[in-house]
Amino acid sequence: VKLAGLLFASLTAWYLGYLFAVFVPKETITTSIANLQDIGKKPVLRAPVPKRQKCDHWSPCSPGNYAYRILSGGGKQKLAKICFEDELLISNEKGNVGSGINIAIVNCNCVTDSTDHSGEMMTFIKNAPKGSLLLMATQDDGSTRLKNDAKKLIEELGSKEIWKMKFRSSWAFIAAKGFRLPDNIQKEKINHSDKKKNRYGDWPAEIQIEGCIPGNLI
Repeated sequence: VKLAGLLFASLTAWYLGYLFAVFVPKETITTSIANLQDIGKKPVLRAPVPKRQKCDHWSPCSPGNYAYRILSGGGKQKLAKICFEDELLISNEKGNVGSGINIAIVNCNCVTDSTDHSGEMMTFIKNAPKGSLLLMATQDDGSTRLKNDAKKLIEELGSKEIWKMKFRSSWAFIAAKGFRLPDNIQKEKINHSDKKKNRYGDWPAEIQIEGCIPGNLI
């Protein structure tokens, strides 16, 4: 009797399985199996995509502060870039990057790329009105034709590296005319060409400075 019952139960289970396979869509079975396999798996936690900040800062400036980022050139392919409050003042995209020291002045709606003309650069700086920011970055070489009187003028703006600049040094600098910038912001960096260490053959790696400037200063 027990054996007959076991055989009957087995045949019934087989028959029910056959009917299930015939009448239930294959997609439903596949989905059900997949859902069973997912039971017990730990949920995958994905970090949210970070919000883009002005001038590609890692963290936002406080309300009422202006973001700036100055990137020197690196070789022939990576051109200098100057950004202020998320606006590219000088960049490859704008087509206004020149060989030499590129300068953008904020607070007078004027932008320039001062190629190899030291005298023109001095005039441009002197004509900048008080209350202006001057943002500078080298592309290729900014030292060969830079005369001492131009170096002295940039030194008077607060540069501590301008007299150390060598052939194809990467240099970035921000200065204020007629007011003082906070002591705790990045104002200047320099990276000299060294054939043993250069990232781009005859050119050193690009450098950058960035920070936030209180809006009440400008």
